[in-house]
Amino acid sequence: MDTSPALAAARWLAGHWQAGQHLDELPADCRPATRDEGRAVQAHWAAVTGDRIAGWKIAATSVAGQRHIAVSGPLAGPVFARRVRADGAAIPLKNNRMRVAECEFVFRFGRALAPRAQPYTRAEVLAAVDTLHPGIEVPDSRFRQFELAGEAQLIADGACTNDMLVGTGVPLDDRVHQLPAQRVQAQVSDGRQPDGLGINVLGDPVEALVWLANELASTGRTLEAGQFVTTGACVPPIAILPGQRVTADFGWIGRIGARFV
Repeated sequence: MDTSPALAAARWLAGHWQAGQHLDELPADCRPATRDEGRAVQAHWAAVTGDRIAGWKIAATSVAGQRHIAVSGPLAGPVFARRVRADGAAIPLKNNRMRVAECEFVFRFGRALAPRAQPYTRAEVLAAVDTLHPGIEVPDSRFRQFELAGEAQLIADGACTNDMLVGTGVPLDDRVHQLPAQRVQAQVSDGRQPDGLGINVLGDPVEALVWLANELASTGRTLEAGQFVTTGACVPPIAILPGQRVTADFGWIGRIGARFV
């Protein structure tokens, strides 16, 4: 896919995002048909929005999630600096059609992982990580029926990039290897108490992290020092409404909360 259709598609998607609008599908003359074409669209978002990439997200890290949106595997997307919030932030839902909160393990990198042909190992990726954080993602898609958009358009759409809360980090220690068994307990202000385990994230949040690092590296993108990676929902997505609050306890990693307005 050449640059012009990719740029046109990015302008459609990012423009709808900034305006709080949604669309059924991209115009046929700029609609991506493959994962690579979707990545080419996604690559223009930073320039179109005028924002920097603060981190990266992974969508569809469970088999159920992949089936729900009809994709063949996980999807990577950027998280933009203007949409990163701290613990306790108020997140507006006015233009959000998905209206879910996702509790996620977040890894912040102390040094970059540059593109290379040889895949990064688990040990190499963890050696580049500085801190581990609790996180809550509040995704959204520019497509009215994102379940039907297909993986090429969803990648082009930044893998449903939207709002992200990142809590205070802790240094990594050997407990990172037990994350599949780490329980995360969420609490919603209406009394719901959903929970989940790290194993729900591709079997291990660290393996999801390694997948993301190699997805970027193998497609010519750098995971920069200072950027974070949020690895996908370990608790089933929590339906939310304005006026509600969600808190999540990640055990030794910490707690985080969000208000929805």
